[in-house]
Amino acid sequence: MIAYSTRERAVDDVGHGDHLCLAFTDDAEQRRVVTTYLAGGLERGERVMYVADQNTPTQILSWLREAGTDPGAALDSGQLTVTTADDSYLAEGPFDPDAMVASLQREVCDSLAAGFTGFRVSGETTWALRDIPGVDRLGEYETKVNEVFAGQPASAICQYDARRFDSASLHGYDQCHQGAVEQQPLYTSSTLRLVPSLRNGQRSLRVAGDVDYHAAEALASALEEALGWPGDITVDMSALQFIDLAGIRALVRTAERLTAERRLHLVDLEPMLSEVIHVVGWDQIPSLTVTARGELA
Repeated sequence: MIAYSTRERAVDDVGHGDHLCLAFTDDAEQRRVVTTYLAGGLERGERVMYVADQNTPTQILSWLREAGTDPGAALDSGQLTVTTADDSYLAEGPFDPDAMVASLQREVCDSLAAGFTGFRVSGETTWALRDIPGVDRLGEYETKVNEVFAGQPASAICQYDARRFDSASLHGYDQCHQGAVEQQPLYTSSTLRLVPSLRNGQRSLRVAGDVDYHAAEALASALEEALGWPGDITVDMSALQFIDLAGIRALVRTAERLTAERRLHLVDLEPMLSEVIHVVGWDQIPSLTVTARGELA
């Protein structure tokens, strides 16, 4: 059985009480999560709110239409609201976490009073990169939202563009949430999942399950895509249960293809497997680093 991440969940599985972080690295991934999340709320009879900043409200509505959900009736009935950060988070000028938390509490109560089955909200956070008083309290706000939604018929997905936030800030904001939205897997089967993920604020490839001879090609394909990511490549092996020689060779060959300034980091590897790699001498490849489970990466 595949060991799934305890923090990550698919957008389809977001439920009441959830407050999740979406750290996306491309526009297509943001669009996929947003349209699925908003459309799912409308189908469940929830009141849905979206706070745009990097995109415009018009763009968000066009995403829904192109995904097969006509937002017209929901807009007219008040079930759907698409606003902007300037008209919500920053309506009073400086960002006030307590005022925003109080506003969310009212939205939940008003949604239920109006007969909706719950409330869900998603907001873009690029406004926090502006020089605005109070943005340094964003982490405080995210932590308080956990308490607001706990046990309530409400959920939230907070969006962070990983291309614009530095890794330290991204990691900090991610940890303020109960969990994270799982990105689209690069490969999935009954025994293996290869999923782009976020580790310590940096993009990584999470390997969960078994990499046997038949799955080595899938791992090689996922690593091929990771080669196109900027900077070093981190492969999170914390959920790896088994890997054979073909899978290890796929990792080694990827490391050998990296340019001099890049590295392939294998992290959270089972200690015995780490020792095997050391005995064979693969950890002597300059572009490959191996960190066993329990060691500091």
